[in-house]
Amino acid sequence: MTAATRSPLLDADALMARIDDPHLRLFDCRFSLSQPELGRGNHASGHLPRAVYAHLDEHLSGSITPTSGRHPLPDPARLADWLGRCGVDNETDVVVYDDMGGAFAVRLWWLLRWLGHEHVAVLDGGLQAWVEAGGTLSADEAAAESRRFSAEPNHRLWLDTADLVTGLQGDTLQVIDARAPERFRGEVEPIDPVAGHIPGAINLPFSGNLDEFARFLGAAALRKRFTGAIDARSPERIVHSCGSGVNACHNLLAMELAGLPGSRLYAGSWSEWIRDPARPVAVGA
Repeated sequence: MTAATRSPLLDADALMARIDDPHLRLFDCRFSLSQPELGRGNHASGHLPRAVYAHLDEHLSGSITPTSGRHPLPDPARLADWLGRCGVDNETDVVVYDDMGGAFAVRLWWLLRWLGHEHVAVLDGGLQAWVEAGGTLSADEAAAESRRFSAEPNHRLWLDTADLVTGLQGDTLQVIDARAPERFRGEVEPIDPVAGHIPGAINLPFSGNLDEFARFLGAAALRKRFTGAIDARSPERIVHSCGSGVNACHNLLAMELAGLPGSRLYAGSWSEWIRDPARPVAVGA
């Protein structure tokens, strides 16, 4: 692993210095939940040089089932095969980006870590930071020699609903919900059929991890934000949730940047929780 990707965060200037490195692969993760093809279209119009498009529904999620959330974890072998065909092996440095402060790029960051790949970083500030730093965009389709990616999934990094229920009943887990406050409180719900949140959850919207330029806050500010919420609980007791297990990864990354590693992802998140009407729902703050 190179010095440029030891941190899970990479700034535009550092990326620019390595943009022509053949050992580096970039993934454009731009996406819109309301317009699923918008990101692909934006990618075709202009993306970072040599970047491959990663579609949230097609590449970074599995098939939806009657009991799953909206973005189930993908099959590890299928994801590893796609990454290999995109030119990624176990030693490749990977940088992921979007245009929403990392809201969607964090999904691929987490998935790679889940598969055992540590050489991955999120571009801080995303596409906007790249352009502001003087970086150019390309409309050319990326080409890469196919490689073999060997996946070694670490299933200790996430929980399913049964594990979460057990932990909540035993008071050994604390859920942090990354959704906007009005969705958490159940005042509005533009995507899922039921509004509200998992009882006992704490609301820390992922947008609070970013400054006015959509870049991550410094480690000290992030640490203050999360320690103020989790109190004396250890990071290992923290489980991150959102609507479908995507934006929740933003808070997971923020805790790591804050020096609080060890928290986990509730992969199904709210959209899976509400699949069973018998599960309790809370509203309000």
